[in-house]
Amino acid sequence: MTTPYRFTHAIVRTPAPSAIHGIRADGGPDPDFPALAAEHEAYVATLRDLGLAVTILPALDAFPDALFVEDVALTFPEGAILLRPGAATRAGEVAFIGDALAAHHPRRLSMTAGHVDGGDVLRLADRVVIGLSARTNRAGAEELATLLADLGYSAEIADTPPGVLHFKTGCSLIDAGTILAVPALADCPQFAGLEVVVTPPGEEAAANLLRINDTILVGDRWTATHALLAARGHAIRPLPTTQIARIDAGLSCMSLRW
Repeated sequence: MTTPYRFTHAIVRTPAPSAIHGIRADGGPDPDFPALAAEHEAYVATLRDLGLAVTILPALDAFPDALFVEDVALTFPEGAILLRPGAATRAGEVAFIGDALAAHHPRRLSMTAGHVDGGDVLRLADRVVIGLSARTNRAGAEELATLLADLGYSAEIADTPPGVLHFKTGCSLIDAGTILAVPALADCPQFAGLEVVVTPPGEEAAANLLRINDTILVGDRWTATHALLAARGHAIRPLPTTQIARIDAGLSCMSLRW
């Protein structure tokens, strides 16, 4: 396997005005669209500043959650996998990502059964963990594990704790041997052999950070997490995430990377 956070390319999708009506588990206020668009622009600018070639796809107003491209596909140097999102309102998004993937990935595989959101898929240095959640069921996880094997990746299926929307809502990779996780995922059996660092109290939402090459992107509000990462010698790039958090999203879901 290649290093799981070494990337040269990314695909993103411009948010549509309908994004303010994106899915959210617990209600809450709509995001402010201009501020949401500004957060997305800052995210894209950061990917480019870190050396990635970024393909920007057009907005899809018929699909409010379409800016979260990671939920509909997975990308690896060896190929891409089209997923089957767990929310019925997102199923149609898959048809609009295929051409962009084809431009970069001659080898493309597709799920045909069950459901998997990309937000439930965590790539480690030696394997891929698929979390079962309200959006990812066992039938989908088992089929995805087979497709990953076709690309040369081993997979394990994990349980996502109640109250955690996606597996990666509650955990992310700091480096090849270290996970940042919310307390509910600190003892995840699939993290055996790794160091698990628990999010500081009150900063559980910081668990969805994103490492890009030698830099860790993290929400700008999570100052205790910034200090924790800096103390461990990591370069960090704080980014605004207030508006995307209102539609249950974080940093990893806004791009496909390889």
